[in-house]
Amino acid sequence: MRIVGSREPGMRGTGQRNTLIGIALMIGAVAGFACIDTSAKFLNRVMDPPLIVAIRYVGSLVVVAAVLAPRADAGLLRTRRPLLQVLRSLCLVIATLCTVVALRYLPLAQVTSITFASPLVVALIAGPLLGETVGWRRAAAVLVGFCGVLIVSRPGLGGMHPAAGLAVVTACVNGLYIAVTRLLASHDPPETTMLYTSLVGSLLMLPVLPFVWETPSDPWLWLGIGTIGFFGAFGHWLLILAHRRAPASTLAPFAYAHLLWAILLGFVVFGDLPDRWTLIGGAVVAASGLSLLSHERRPARPGEPGAA
Repeated sequence: MRIVGSREPGMRGTGQRNTLIGIALMIGAVAGFACIDTSAKFLNRVMDPPLIVAIRYVGSLVVVAAVLAPRADAGLLRTRRPLLQVLRSLCLVIATLCTVVALRYLPLAQVTSITFASPLVVALIAGPLLGETVGWRRAAAVLVGFCGVLIVSRPGLGGMHPAAGLAVVTACVNGLYIAVTRLLASHDPPETTMLYTSLVGSLLMLPVLPFVWETPSDPWLWLGIGTIGFFGAFGHWLLILAHRRAPASTLAPFAYAHLLWAILLGFVVFGDLPDRWTLIGGAVVAASGLSLLSHERRPARPGEPGAA
């Protein structure tokens, strides 16, 4: 078995090259996720949030089916943990709906900053769900990250919009989604999980479509519809490819590039610049998450929880 980063005859630098490619794919994936949010905020001006969510999943299903069709076989829909697949997809649908509604009222960067608390939620639920020990470092990182969320949302200071609460719900549900994804990783291939994500989301939202559908008259709206469906699938596909090239612990810190993409797209498309509290709070949330990741990547010392 070849260790990533090692050098073999004829394979010099392959490990390092794969890591760099994985990082590039990860940055591309979060750029895709930022494009989803940007498209959703753009469509929010004239469309109801349930319609946007339905378009996002149906469009993703079309793209996923087109990508996987050439390699599809009878076992693609076979899963060892069907209930976990449904739970994971349901979490993502709820998170998407909450995010879309929040984006109707809040700037892109502010919503993104709040939802970055998801890894902190994972740290809290890792004990009961994943059997991991929640030590004082994890607890401290979660507390600091929560303070960062308070700075961004500013409750009680006349600056908090009720929609910020939906962004907090998104962070919590996303945390469960990430934890369930970890559980599924050892049971089902990523293609199966990706297909279930789009399929279950479409089945949940299709019944809503006849009640909220309005035929867009503006060509730009059709562009937004195509964009949200495409990046809904493409972003997750890049994420899968990234994790095939590099370890999750290496890629995780680069997920915070999502905030940079959100700031850039928010300014270019909507002319929004984050205020100082959003920047400060986002930095606090990101720093606490990176601190948590740094601790989890450190090998456990003898006598510590998780040491062999």
